[in-house]
Amino acid sequence: MKLRTLLMGAIATTAFAPVVLADGHEGERGRDGQLNIIYWQAPSTLNPFLSGGTKENEAASLVLESLARFNEKGEMVPWLAESIPTVDNAGVAEDLTSITWTLKEGVTWSDGSALSADDLIFTHEYCTHPESGCASLSYFDGISSVEAVGERGVKISFTSPKPFPYTAFVGNESPILQKAQFQDCLGARAPECTEANFGPIGTGPFVVSEFRPNDVITYVANENFREAGKPAFASVTLKGGGDAAAAARSVLETGEFDYAWNLQLAPDVLSRMEEAGRGTVVAAYGTSVERIMVNQTNADPSLGPDQRSVFMNGENKHPFLTDPAVGAALSMAIDRALIDEIGYGAGGQPTCNVLPAPELYASTANDACLTQDIAGANALLDGAGWVDTNGNGVRDKDGVELTLLFQTSTNAVRQDTQALIKDWWNQIGVETELRNIDASVFFGSDPGSPDTFQKFYADVEMYTNNFAGVDPEAYMGNWVCADIPRPETQWQGNNMQRFCREEYDALVQQMSQTSDLAERGALAKQMNDMLVQSYSIIPLIHRGNPSAHANTLGGVKMSDWDSELWNIADWYRIAN
Repeated sequence: MKLRTLLMGAIATTAFAPVVLADGHEGERGRDGQLNIIYWQAPSTLNPFLSGGTKENEAASLVLESLARFNEKGEMVPWLAESIPTVDNAGVAEDLTSITWTLKEGVTWSDGSALSADDLIFTHEYCTHPESGCASLSYFDGISSVEAVGERGVKISFTSPKPFPYTAFVGNESPILQKAQFQDCLGARAPECTEANFGPIGTGPFVVSEFRPNDVITYVANENFREAGKPAFASVTLKGGGDAAAAARSVLETGEFDYAWNLQLAPDVLSRMEEAGRGTVVAAYGTSVERIMVNQTNADPSLGPDQRSVFMNGENKHPFLTDPAVGAALSMAIDRALIDEIGYGAGGQPTCNVLPAPELYASTANDACLTQDIAGANALLDGAGWVDTNGNGVRDKDGVELTLLFQTSTNAVRQDTQALIKDWWNQIGVETELRNIDASVFFGSDPGSPDTFQKFYADVEMYTNNFAGVDPEAYMGNWVCADIPRPETQWQGNNMQRFCREEYDALVQQMSQTSDLAERGALAKQMNDMLVQSYSIIPLIHRGNPSAHANTLGGVKMSDWDSELWNIADWYRIAN
């Protein structure tokens, strides 16, 4: 199947014109003054390659950009590139072994220097360095070289045919770094380059003025931004910390902020706040799934930092969570419909898949999880030999008790969900200790912190994740063995639960060489099913991400396929 058929619906069919001023007004850059944004999960770095956290990627997206982005419809649109390369326009080789991008003419970094192919060549080197621990490594899978072609061309060659070549330098998780700023930050030195990581030079509409980790970021308009009259705002304050409820109130009730992100609150709470008339709740559906990650390695604190939650080539297995009967019982005991009703309402729906969309990739093989089955879970554990031998209410086997540490970020909906799940697991003889961690720390990137979701010093943990764009190849590549966080990668990597199977890695490789759309859908479903049926991931809710903006803020086109702030250059103030 030709690549153009594969990409139908993924690339915008309209002309690839720059986004025009959303307010229809001409004016000077910075004419609308100050913009205030609140992310109750505070960013800890502005280098997306050193964090798998959404908050870092989104905060960085005001500054760092990529060749193409995904709009609110999930369509790929050119950004720093003149157009989207395809087989039809000769930008993608007929044999799918290369893609050649052409940079827009005259794009400069915020320091006035020109964006060049050398910056893309360097970014590839930066992320693929074996000691970098790059969080976006899967975006560069299968690349053999990145080279300059002429004055503004960049050719990316692949080791084998690449049916979907739009991963490297596409979307907010794979931006371009300035070589001049980061060239001394390769490999193990990457996290040591604090000045660069906290204040990257970018091509985006804003420039970092001050960054206080886990607190606040101030930006000013980029005077060298390529589009005249943009951005409309002269400065932006992105405040981090607090909780979702306080963030929602600051937009919907008090008007202190213009935009609040990720308002994971009960639907009735948001509705009451919205009645104040100051702001509007908006939501976008993409691929976000609230899930429980089930640690496949031993998280016992007595093991010490060299072994605790370290994969060790399968020699450090979890004492009971690698037993499929235990994982299946934990999943069967959960009432996903009740979690959805209490915590998400119209903003969510129960799911049994880690890959719930687009429809082509959504499996139906796991739908039994939609019905809670406490009796079935108890019977399964009985049959597997997990029984309560000492009468303390906790099942055990061979001297090992089913006792779990369950961690997540501090958030009212998540704490309510934890409490429900703890009760359900208690009904099947599993003792559960609950722990919640400040979101800025939990989703942080400090390799020295014991509390990050990458380090995973617990038995199970809960959070939401998704992927940019509409093709899941890079996302499903997150669970190859090589992407397991470990000390030698500064605990970076996306395979949080330490899942590792040769058969899975083979499916990822096969998908990277498959162009037929139906076959790619089948492969993605196989990977989803292998993950879910290993019970290393327990999907809960397919989430629509709710945020809120002031009624005086115009131009917002919320996307769940990219950064929510993807078109912030087009935001403007509506006159009262």
